[in-house]
Amino acid sequence: MNDASEQDLPLPQHGEIPDHLPLLPVRDIVVFPYMVLPLFVGREMSIKAIEAALAGNRMVFLAAQKALDVENPTADDIHTVGTVGVIMRMLKLPDERIKVLVQGLAKAKITGYIQTEPYYSVRISKFPDQKPVHTAIETEAAMRTVKEQIEQLMNLGKVLIPEVMSVIENLEDPGRLADMVASNLGLKIEITQAVLEIIDPIKRLRHVRDILGKEIEVLAMQQKIQAQAKGEMDKTQREYFLREQLKAIQKELGELDERAEEITEFRKRIAELKMPEKVLHETEKQLKRLEKMHPDTAESATVRTYIEWIVELPWSKRSQDNLDLKIASKVLNEDHYDLEKVKERILEYLAVRKLKEKMKGPILCFVGPPGVGKTSLGKSIARALGREFVRISLGGVRDEAEIRGHRRTYVGALPGRIIQGMKQAGTNNPVFMLDEVDKVGMDFRGDPSAALLEVLDPEQNNAFTDHYLGVPFDLTNVLFIATANLIDPLLPALRDRMEVISIPGYTEEEKLGIAQKYLIPRQLNEHGITEKHVRISEPAVRQIISNYTREAGVRNLEREIANVMRKVAKKVAEGKGMGFPVNPANLSKYLGVPKFVPEEELQIDEIGVATGLAWTESGGDVLYIEATAMKGKGQLTLTGQLGDVMKESAQAALSYVRSRERTLGINPDVFTTQDLHIHVPAGAIPKDGPSAGITMATAIASTLSQIPVRRDLAMTGEITLRGRVLPIGGLKEKLLAAKRAKLTTVILPKRNKKDLDEIPKHILKGLRLIFADTMDEVMKVALRRGRKTISPKRKLRTPKLSQKKQATHTKTGRASRSQPAQATTRAMTPR
Repeated sequence: MNDASEQDLPLPQHGEIPDHLPLLPVRDIVVFPYMVLPLFVGREMSIKAIEAALAGNRMVFLAAQKALDVENPTADDIHTVGTVGVIMRMLKLPDERIKVLVQGLAKAKITGYIQTEPYYSVRISKFPDQKPVHTAIETEAAMRTVKEQIEQLMNLGKVLIPEVMSVIENLEDPGRLADMVASNLGLKIEITQAVLEIIDPIKRLRHVRDILGKEIEVLAMQQKIQAQAKGEMDKTQREYFLREQLKAIQKELGELDERAEEITEFRKRIAELKMPEKVLHETEKQLKRLEKMHPDTAESATVRTYIEWIVELPWSKRSQDNLDLKIASKVLNEDHYDLEKVKERILEYLAVRKLKEKMKGPILCFVGPPGVGKTSLGKSIARALGREFVRISLGGVRDEAEIRGHRRTYVGALPGRIIQGMKQAGTNNPVFMLDEVDKVGMDFRGDPSAALLEVLDPEQNNAFTDHYLGVPFDLTNVLFIATANLIDPLLPALRDRMEVISIPGYTEEEKLGIAQKYLIPRQLNEHGITEKHVRISEPAVRQIISNYTREAGVRNLEREIANVMRKVAKKVAEGKGMGFPVNPANLSKYLGVPKFVPEEELQIDEIGVATGLAWTESGGDVLYIEATAMKGKGQLTLTGQLGDVMKESAQAALSYVRSRERTLGINPDVFTTQDLHIHVPAGAIPKDGPSAGITMATAIASTLSQIPVRRDLAMTGEITLRGRVLPIGGLKEKLLAAKRAKLTTVILPKRNKKDLDEIPKHILKGLRLIFADTMDEVMKVALRRGRKTISPKRKLRTPKLSQKKQATHTKTGRASRSQPAQATTRAMTPR
């Protein structure tokens, strides 16, 4: 390095400052008068300006650039107010840069540019010395305020060079004090330049005072934030050290840390569960997260609950099946009367399970009226198999999350009912009952029935994924049993996944056996009495069944038996005796008057009243369909809360009867001069379905032909316009209803004959079944053909015809009497 500095010369006075000087743009600092500072000069134009200054009087004009990133500034990029400086020393550096030491002399302003090449030369105008125009007291107050603010900044952590502080303390000139403070605070170029451009020293000092006030506020807030952060850090560090000390103390005392003990227990249980690989990976991942978390955080509690659910599920634990078919059959027979079809299906499953160890559990759906033992049958199956039994009720469930669970992002999230049931069972092969599956609802929260599709599909439930767990759970070993009163409300896709087994209502004989074998012993036990206290005779039980209950199941029957037991228990408790026999003679004393009695009109054959058979949710029932004619214009009136299908069946029945007017001996004018009214009693109960078609046709034919219908006969079947009889459903329930009503003959569609193979023989006992393919066959059996017995109350008034119409009618009647018509007429004559 070559020292090119000039010898120290006396600094020129302000008056000796020329009016034009070389310009040195500075980028990161604002130079004030009396300020001595080093500058590194590297730009070519700046070096040329320094050389020109050294060649002359060593003076240079120092002005700040407006933008720091401009490499070659123009006149617009340079502030016009700057400071005249003198170069005191110069040093050339190896990288061709120049280091100069300059001292500010006086403020000046650029009034014009003399040259721009090879360096800027500017014409300047020096500011005159501004004498204070304020009082000495005001000046002193402003200077003291600024000096106190500097001390506050120092106390708040602002670092200033001690020599600078010493100079500030000794300054008496307000202008120089303002310049010294502004140049040493490390402010932005724009703020410092604004201070430089203020000429009045007191105004400049006030401006600096405002700047210092803002700096004090910023530093105070910064110190407050740092203190808070330090406090939190100190608290965390303190807790950490205390926790480590506690661990050390517990270790010395031989006590295990509760946290470590919990983690160790989790690891032990995970190792024992033999989880699938995917589940094991996720569980270990969550366990590592739990280990790293602070135990008091909310996330830690969420992860802990998740791991607890995982380790409590039976991933590989299963119960041993009882594969002895004889024992299983004995258990099923002990718990339930009849239901041979269901028992046979369970024994078939056990037989296959015995021959093949690995098989998918069947998915059964028991469909039947209330009270026939669908739910209790599930418990019996679990006992026969030696498995755990889990039951969940789906009645009224409307949220899909009830089945699949909530995601862990929700507060208080839990798995769905399926996973909860598996945890409750404790084994992965329980008998799982989904009760009332047809009562599942649907709303904006989703369709739970759709969520059951995966659960009840043998091809998918090997990887059932609950939203809460997030890992697959194998349900293939579970024996799912669903129960429903009706199969129609179920989704077709859900119905397709299940093996539907219908459980019809019980006959009187079956109810009697159930009452004697199960209901009476259970109610004796529940009421604390024995057979020594009460004995209900068989005729009394039959009377309870026929006169006090009307149902497909036995639930109300058990209630009535319990009613008898309560009254007997009261007498025993009062000390009125020991033995109380219950028989038909004294049954009304216990249960009151009979609730159901035979209908009075069924005791005789009546015109216009036909007995039909219907299937309801509670089993089979008897419908007494009435028809009557009255003077009118041929209109048809239907009452009794009939549905659209039933109304259409009535229209079809009337059309069929009109097409058979000659065969039935009906006056054709009746259809235009008489109104027909069809009523189905129990008018408050909605009714629908096509199976009452032949019954309505029979009632209409009886009314219009004035031929009574057999009182001991019931019928069911759909009718077509051609008079064909179509098959129906619910055959067993309808036959049971006929038996309960003491009917002896039942007309059925011929196509239902094949269904008799599934009807127990004891149900058919005492019933005469007639299978009809056409409506003509029905009429032949149902109408009591013989002498027309016209009741005065139901007698039809045939309108008087004019002589011309009467002659035409007589002529037409004679002309149309073929041999079959004569035969029909003869058949209608008295025997």
